[in-house]
Amino acid sequence: MVFNPHAGGGRAARLLPSVRDALARFADVDVWQTRGPGDALAWVEQADLGDYDAVVAAGGDGTLFEVLNGLYAHPKERRVPLGLVPVGTGNAFARDLGLLPGDWEKGVALIGRGELRPMDVGRVEMDRGGDPFYFLNIIGAGLPVDAMRTAEKLKFVGSSAYSLAALWRAIVLKTYPLVIEIDGKRFEQEALFVEISNTRYTGTSFLMAPSALADDGLLDVTVVRRLPRWRLLRLFPTIYRGRHVAYEEVFTCQARSIRIRAPDNLVLAPDGELRGQTPATVTCLHRDLEIFSQSRAPGPAPAG
Repeated sequence: MVFNPHAGGGRAARLLPSVRDALARFADVDVWQTRGPGDALAWVEQADLGDYDAVVAAGGDGTLFEVLNGLYAHPKERRVPLGLVPVGTGNAFARDLGLLPGDWEKGVALIGRGELRPMDVGRVEMDRGGDPFYFLNIIGAGLPVDAMRTAEKLKFVGSSAYSLAALWRAIVLKTYPLVIEIDGKRFEQEALFVEISNTRYTGTSFLMAPSALADDGLLDVTVVRRLPRWRLLRLFPTIYRGRHVAYEEVFTCQARSIRIRAPDNLVLAPDGELRGQTPATVTCLHRDLEIFSQSRAPGPAPAG
């Protein structure tokens, strides 16, 4: 188990004994606590996974992102199944396993049942070199990056930080001249953002891609076009229940491959992290990783 004691604003640290003891009821558990960014990635990347039946990510979305990319540093035949114990603030991917933030006991129970579900994984390759990286939840550009940078300054408000930051950045109404190829078809739009989703939620409780399935071989694309501020303020709260997709300014589709060509050097935000930049190509790896889950978790009712 890779455990991030700093997750959830540091509140996760007190849960470590309980989580470890719960897992130890049905498994021999080695625990490695992260000390800072990059630790989870380095440990999983360097570990001899032949000694283990599974790797468990206990933390938030950032911890899961690092553990996932550590797993993908190994050849496919040596990757072990991935388990998730949500002790972070957002845990957006966990919602598609039927887990809300803080549902660590349910996360342990899923692992204990031993039911594995092969899920899709997103792969990101940048035109200007560098190693590819992977995501389970979502990758975005534009407003999501701006909101993440603002949310860092608002962490003192807890789980509402990202929502408040996203609202503020939306009011600023900064747009980007996006040029995207969706399964080879060119798409140009002045837009607030593009989000490419593997699962339904993003941030703490935004139902960004209400129709997304994590094992259908497709990624769900959401683009919000430029619109008047009054119209945006009306649209914004509808994202909590996924009703934004009905607005004419919102373009959605599904694709196996998405290439963001412009603007150049636009920073990307995969799974709550800032990594990579455009131009870049995002592809869906169909059912490429086994994850402890129900056969198909319906997830909790939308928040809000």
